[in-house]
Amino acid sequence: MLWINHNLSTVPTITELFIPSIVCLVGSLFFLEKQVEEDNSLAESNVGEPSELAARGSLVFASGILSLLAVPVFSELTGLPPYLAMLTGLGVIWGLTDAIHLGEDEEATESLKVPAALSKLDTSGILFFLGILMSIGVLDKSGLLKDLAVFLNENLPSQDIIATVIGLASALIDNVPLVAATMGMYDLADFGTDDKLWQLIALCAGTGGSILVIGSASGVALMGLEKVDFLWYTKKASIGAAVGYFAGIGAYLAQNAILNGGLLDNVLPPAMAMVESAQAMTGLFM
Repeated sequence: MLWINHNLSTVPTITELFIPSIVCLVGSLFFLEKQVEEDNSLAESNVGEPSELAARGSLVFASGILSLLAVPVFSELTGLPPYLAMLTGLGVIWGLTDAIHLGEDEEATESLKVPAALSKLDTSGILFFLGILMSIGVLDKSGLLKDLAVFLNENLPSQDIIATVIGLASALIDNVPLVAATMGMYDLADFGTDDKLWQLIALCAGTGGSILVIGSASGVALMGLEKVDFLWYTKKASIGAAVGYFAGIGAYLAQNAILNGGLLDNVLPPAMAMVESAQAMTGLFM
């Protein structure tokens, strides 16, 4: 969402958020690895051996992955909205599957074509996000989001803390409406493209939702597919997710300070002063 609205661009986002994202991942895994109890459940499972994917299935799968990866490239090269790149990719997959199954029995191959996949779309989920984003638009036009931004700026000492609080809030509220609200709170005129605030919000909102299982779409899917209980996740995984969350933020702030010279400005002068004092004291005894 931040990228589509030109709050972020592709290359700076990848380069400047890569290390903090890795730190976030490693921090969480390091903590959670110690919580895993060894047992034989995997060896005793009844899951069958995976079947080999047919050649044309591999072709369709690879084409789908390439279509997704081509979205930012398409948008950067043409300047067109990303949804047009997605629709173009869908058209390519549609034509490819029709060509692969050309001349075969229509009833037997119907489930292997794009129309069958489109019929399984989560329409209720799409309408949910549409309603949420329309509600955020109303709050933006009414000026309530600007009032909230003013309140946060007056009561929280820095933009870094505001982004951190927004990330923690995403553990309770889905990050899509939360980021949409944030985009309405702060103007691009005040915080330009690839500003530190937008990068930190992207990192915090993208990872903070994992602190609680209800904070992300993947967490809700996990509850439905694997019957994961809210309290079980809170006891087993929330602390590990929080450790990675704060570790990633710390890594980003340290990286940003080093790249901008802020960390060196704060560390080198005292260190040089200590060296000069030591040299002066040494000279007194010589």
